[in-house]
Amino acid sequence: MKKTIISLILASFAVVSCNLEDVLSLTPESQLTPDAYFTRAEDLQLFSNTFYNNLLDKEPFAVESDVFVKMNPSNLIRGGADRTVPTSGGGWSFTNLRKMNTLLANIDHCDDAAAVKEYTALTRFWRAYYYADMIRKFGDVPWIDHEIGSDDEDLYAPRDTREEVLKHIIEDIDCAIEDLPGKAKAPQTAYRVNKYTAMFLKAQFCLFEGTFRKYHSSPAPFDNSYTAADGSTHDADYYLGLAADAAKQLIDSKAYKLFSTGKPNSDYLTLFNSDNANTDEIILAINFDRDLKIKHDLGRDITNQTSARYGMTKKMVDMYLMADGTRFTDKPGWNVMAFADEVAGRDPRLAQTIRTPGYSWKKPGTSKDGPEFAYCQSGYQTIKYIPAYDTKPYSTDNCFNDMPVFRYAEALLNYAEAKAELGTLTQDDLDISVNLIRKRVGMPDLNKDAANANPDNSYLGSAQFGYTNVTGSNKGVILEIRRERAIELFQEGYGRYFDLIRWKAGYCLNQPYWGMYIPGPGAYDFGDDSKYTFYVGTSAATGVRYQIHDPSVANETATDEMFYLVDPNTGNDATAGVRDILRTVPHSFDESKHYFYPLNEKDLQLNTNLKQNPNW
Repeated sequence: MKKTIISLILASFAVVSCNLEDVLSLTPESQLTPDAYFTRAEDLQLFSNTFYNNLLDKEPFAVESDVFVKMNPSNLIRGGADRTVPTSGGGWSFTNLRKMNTLLANIDHCDDAAAVKEYTALTRFWRAYYYADMIRKFGDVPWIDHEIGSDDEDLYAPRDTREEVLKHIIEDIDCAIEDLPGKAKAPQTAYRVNKYTAMFLKAQFCLFEGTFRKYHSSPAPFDNSYTAADGSTHDADYYLGLAADAAKQLIDSKAYKLFSTGKPNSDYLTLFNSDNANTDEIILAINFDRDLKIKHDLGRDITNQTSARYGMTKKMVDMYLMADGTRFTDKPGWNVMAFADEVAGRDPRLAQTIRTPGYSWKKPGTSKDGPEFAYCQSGYQTIKYIPAYDTKPYSTDNCFNDMPVFRYAEALLNYAEAKAELGTLTQDDLDISVNLIRKRVGMPDLNKDAANANPDNSYLGSAQFGYTNVTGSNKGVILEIRRERAIELFQEGYGRYFDLIRWKAGYCLNQPYWGMYIPGPGAYDFGDDSKYTFYVGTSAATGVRYQIHDPSVANETATDEMFYLVDPNTGNDATAGVRDILRTVPHSFDESKHYFYPLNEKDLQLNTNLKQNPNW
């Protein structure tokens, strides 16, 4: 559910604190006009605060993908017949853009030149943010940079080309980088957009565009998408270069650094479950506050039996390296290991992202709080963002820890990936980016030459688990940067789903959604105080028990919750194997159309100049 950003409340307090004479001299609301309203810095701030609340995702922890899914997946994951053209809505909205253009059209009514400069830059940041999101989802969109009246012809404008819109986005974001101030003072440090936030956004959307153009062989959705109105165009390398430059500008500013207290087995988790955003690493965050009762619902989503039952997939678990930097998937029997063996000796971020043996939450230091299948269908129950048990985060809307939006670690990953895709990556580049992230958790460095000499073809390059369209001399290091990105940014932001879109790897959503390996009928302790009994047929066992589907029985009746198991080597049904967590849920990604969202029927009817995206 959507929550209100604390910045908006604080700004409201600032307006209320005006002296009585100011309040009494305000124009009556019935006579309020743009000329009368946009006259003070406080007006500009209050009006622009709505962009934070309206545009930022308050639930990044709930975004599904091929590596994180709930029991009843969204239509984005289901695809197929479940993903249809909406009657209205569906993300095709210009309401926030209209407000941005209203502010820009009237901002000169303010006599405070410094405020005009700052809030012009801020609004252009949000316009860039808005349009980058629209391009990710819809491809070509109309570019509108002025107020539109009820009879304005631009209400019925066709789409502008992707290239045309990107040209304007870059103009907006460069203005924001130039004119926005640096980091705000406490307590607003992580909750206000600054020039470094703009650098981050430029690197993020230029990386998206550069990799999109590299991996999507033809312009999309329409033939002239990559040509601006003046006939100019740019290739993938142009945008990859802009991404690398913007990320490097942020790195060189030294405004941010990775959070670390020298505790590799806890620092990563601490970054996410602390009440307040760490201002060393978090560039932009949403502030949730216990005293003001501004809260979110992540704890219930992850730790409550009646909720979504989100879980990490086995594909993601298998992606984590061993603690010595070797590949887990190179170990004999890696895909049929019992849970305790599977998670032992791995990259420390695994035990800071899901429940593993030794995890202690309910009574820190004494309880054994292993994975609970009742709360997580895959068995890989996430703990990222989960606050302390005594704060009762498992209750509805009872979490108050801040939600990161932009994080410095992603800027480092954006830099490394852009350079790798350009073919200009050096070992020094890795040492100032990916290897800093690895050092925080005590992982060995990524070596460029070693990765390229021995690409992970059997896993990250495979059709069953990885990316089949990565080629070239940098294949090995590109795959490793993607691994690092999946691990470090798991369950964050727009993240994984749109990574797959830009890499033209939507087929990953058709790969197996598997859960934990179950060795067969019997009683098992997965690190909890209690045991789980699995059985075939009927069982007289008491306590927590689950029924394994018997492949030899057609139309089998379920007595308890049914576990469909498959042999991971053959994909055949079995009584010992990995749980097929979406067995009863049809799901398919259609390569011919799902790389773009559809426009809704209502807008297509109102504006006949719009064209629907292909094959919808």
